[in-house]
Amino acid sequence: MPKENLARRRLDQPKGSDRMVLLSDPDLFGRRFAERVARFSGTAQFLIYMTIVIVLWLLWNTLAPRHLQFDPYTFTFLTLLLSLQASYAAPFILLAQNRQTDRDRVGIEEDRQRAAASKADTEYLAREIAALRIALGEVATRDFVRSELQRLIEDQRDDEERPRKKKRERV
Repeated sequence: MPKENLARRRLDQPKGSDRMVLLSDPDLFGRRFAERVARFSGTAQFLIYMTIVIVLWLLWNTLAPRHLQFDPYTFTFLTLLLSLQASYAAPFILLAQNRQTDRDRVGIEEDRQRAAASKADTEYLAREIAALRIALGEVATRDFVRSELQRLIEDQRDDEERPRKKKRERV
């Protein structure tokens, strides 16, 4: 059965369209892009770049000649850009956290299934060991066989000594 027919028959997923696949699939574009941005914005490299840009911005707009300055002393444009960057960073971080939560949920479910399988295997092995112990309870152990052999050897010695005693008594 082709993928299209299978996708159309599933009721738990929205009906897909062929147009703008890149923008309509959040895993292909939105979530992955958001995760990349969130990961990069949390690195030391990003902080260094951001610090360099802000320091250059401040130096240029305070030390450059007045006609070359593009942001006056109150740095309104810089504040606007930093606010814009923060307003976009927050949703990217939330999307990346949601994606991580989904991955964690899948990992937890796999761990739960592995734990259940391990528990079932352990219970099976415990039952097998119990069955072997019961079966071995009916089998002669090494100590039992050794004690029986020693008893038989002693009985044989006693049997050999009895005729000698009887011969001595006769003589």
